[in-house]
Amino acid sequence: MKIYQIGGSVRDRLLGEISHDVDFVVIGSTPEEMLAQGYKQVGKDFPVFLKDGFEYALARTERKTGDKHTDFEFVFTPDVTLEMDVQRRDFSINALCFNEEHELVDLVGGKQDLDNKILRHVNSNYFPQDPLRVLRVARFAAQLDFTVAPETIQLMKQMVADGMLQHLTKERITKELLRACEYPHFY
Repeated sequence: MKIYQIGGSVRDRLLGEISHDVDFVVIGSTPEEMLAQGYKQVGKDFPVFLKDGFEYALARTERKTGDKHTDFEFVFTPDVTLEMDVQRRDFSINALCFNEEHELVDLVGGKQDLDNKILRHVNSNYFPQDPLRVLRVARFAAQLDFTVAPETIQLMKQMVADGMLQHLTKERITKELLRACEYPHFY
């Protein structure tokens, strides 16, 4: 079993910001092993555990099963690698990890995108599976004052043209846009 800090907390730390949402991904474990080690399971759709106030999610892959933002099938077996888990993540800057020795692990060029202030999707096959990501781009661009990569903009345009955003609920759209409006760079 290997544990990596991943996502926004890694991004924020590299930017010199304080993050209140620290997440970890666990490679090579099972729900039974996590429970035996004192983790408390809280996830319903896929195994997420709490310990010492932090979230630990088993590494997983995803497959879209329907039109809604929540329609996914998850695989979270011990043979799901960090490389496989990272591919399903939204942006390269949110796919950065610290290993157990606190060394940066960058499998998709997230550090370079962070340094260049660019929002870039990780995987052209996974990114379009979640239409909420179009709105998350607006939020992160406003929050971080980053530029969106041209290939990500093109992918989002295709998602809109394909009608994918019509499957988001009004509540989810409102929530994401209100979060984006909190930042001074929202435009």
